[in-house]
Amino acid sequence: MELNAYQELAHKTEKRATIEGADVMVPILGLAGEVGELLNEYKKKLRDGDAHTRFPDRVLEELGDILWYIAETATKFNLELEDVAKRNLTKAQARWGQSDENWLFWSAHTFDAGFPAHERFQRKFVAAFRQVFENGTKKARVFVNGTQMGQELTDNSHQPDGYRFHDVFHLACVAVLGWSPVSRRNLGIKRRSNPKTDEVEDGGRAIVTEEGISALIFAYADDHNALEGVRSLDYDLLKAIRVMTARFEVSVCTTGEWERAIMMGYKVWREVERNQGGKVECDLDQRTIRYLGMV
Repeated sequence: MELNAYQELAHKTEKRATIEGADVMVPILGLAGEVGELLNEYKKKLRDGDAHTRFPDRVLEELGDILWYIAETATKFNLELEDVAKRNLTKAQARWGQSDENWLFWSAHTFDAGFPAHERFQRKFVAAFRQVFENGTKKARVFVNGTQMGQELTDNSHQPDGYRFHDVFHLACVAVLGWSPVSRRNLGIKRRSNPKTDEVEDGGRAIVTEEGISALIFAYADDHNALEGVRSLDYDLLKAIRVMTARFEVSVCTTGEWERAIMMGYKVWREVERNQGGKVECDLDQRTIRYLGMV
């Protein structure tokens, strides 16, 4: 049975609420109640084990009730159930659809393809993070091909927290997403041959957006043990990043790709911070960033 056909038939069995203004609330409350019933059946299964012989039938029944209330809620909001299902599949595939086996072929992005060689990211390069002390302050410098990338950084914090090494995050964006206006500026490879691309995609607004994302992720990681032991990120965080980047070319990157860039980047950041520097390899063909050891 098609979902929209089920939705239409389910609506014909609706008993209209008599309380004014309750039309929408009844299916929503019913949905919550039926989820509670399903949880109650599972509680009985945990308690009684195989003695709860009706468990499969009860789950079937409760899931059917949940589906009815979902369909009726969609009807109340003038939505088609098939559209709801398609949107959810798209969201799930964007977050979880790629696997380690097919990652390279899933959705590679080359935003600088077709631009002159001096305006493209190298497909593979090593960045050396070096720490120096000046006037009692720890500073980090990053070198690519012997040339310093951007300016030296401090933690810009009252307490040392390793933010001086946050260029690792920007390099993770390069390696995994093929995108980083901050790195383009620091490496001197802005796409100036196309004035509009230079202004919009590699300009100040894009740079500030990426730095804002970096600060947001750093704050999140600070509350989650620098992401060590974390297997997935909160969806609200990834959705916020998608909203922030909606106007740029990187908007085609999925939440799953962003999560991979962040997780891989912070794995490397932990090594760099632990060793107070080191060499980091970015491989855009393999879409990986990894720590190679001390400089």
